[in-house]
Amino acid sequence: MEQVYSDEQLIKHWPGFTSHVMEVNGTQLHFVDGGGEGQVLICLPGWPQTWYSYRSVALPLADRFRVIVVDIRGMGSSATPASGYDKKTMATDVYELMRLLGIGRAYVMGHDIGGMVACSLAHNYPEVVERLILADGLHPNEGMMQMKLMPPPETFGEKIDHQQPYTWWMSFNQVKELPEKLLEGRYRYLLDWLFDYVMVDSSKMPDFDREVYAYVYNQPARIRASNCWYQAFNQDIADARNYSKLRMPVLGIASNVSYGFYQYTLTTIAENYQLLNLENTGHYMFEENSSGVCEAIMAYLTNSNEDND
Repeated sequence: MEQVYSDEQLIKHWPGFTSHVMEVNGTQLHFVDGGGEGQVLICLPGWPQTWYSYRSVALPLADRFRVIVVDIRGMGSSATPASGYDKKTMATDVYELMRLLGIGRAYVMGHDIGGMVACSLAHNYPEVVERLILADGLHPNEGMMQMKLMPPPETFGEKIDHQQPYTWWMSFNQVKELPEKLLEGRYRYLLDWLFDYVMVDSSKMPDFDREVYAYVYNQPARIRASNCWYQAFNQDIADARNYSKLRMPVLGIASNVSYGFYQYTLTTIAENYQLLNLENTGHYMFEENSSGVCEAIMAYLTNSNEDND
């Protein structure tokens, strides 16, 4: 049954796409590549998902763009090295992959942790990012230090509170060694709880998809590696102090939870940005509102009236 959830089997559901692994920056990255001969769109997924999370977005966009979805360091079938989970190093992974593939410039999109890596790529290698799309994923910043240890009264229920979200897993994932002992072989429990909590309609996250992610994250090495993305936040925040505002066009796509945060933060990191609020859509927007996401991306990337410089 496990073979059903392997990359070799999953890629068969993506017509025109192929699966690859390449050595980059001292590690191995897995990615899938497909679509037309047009401009390249590089997509970076988030926690706790893999390249497969882009299926509802990548397939329609492949009619217009060459779409490359990358399992970032520690994700999916990419390697799980002991270090290198700061977003600057992970951005270098993507930069080196682009060089090996002969890609000089690309549109870059990231969701969740993938958005953090995409943002770091734009800061550290702006010459290769033509336009940047950040879907519920902004670079770690000082604001994280103000996150609450305890939820305010009456705000921690079955669904995340839009005004005062309690994201306890940001702290849980800081803990070393314990999470993989607790969650090995049991990751589906965390997935089900998380999707129910942060999605408006968690029924839109199919059971098959949940099993795909559980198959990956049931492994201790994957749990450790994905937690390392969070454990590197202090270094990420330190790196961000040296970044100037982004000059390339930036599109922020915000769910109902992150819209307020985006309103405040985008103006501090980008000179040229647009912000779209996907109302009545939770954090896992590709599953809940794939048409809204695709329409926003297509409109943004094909708008000839907007300056690319």
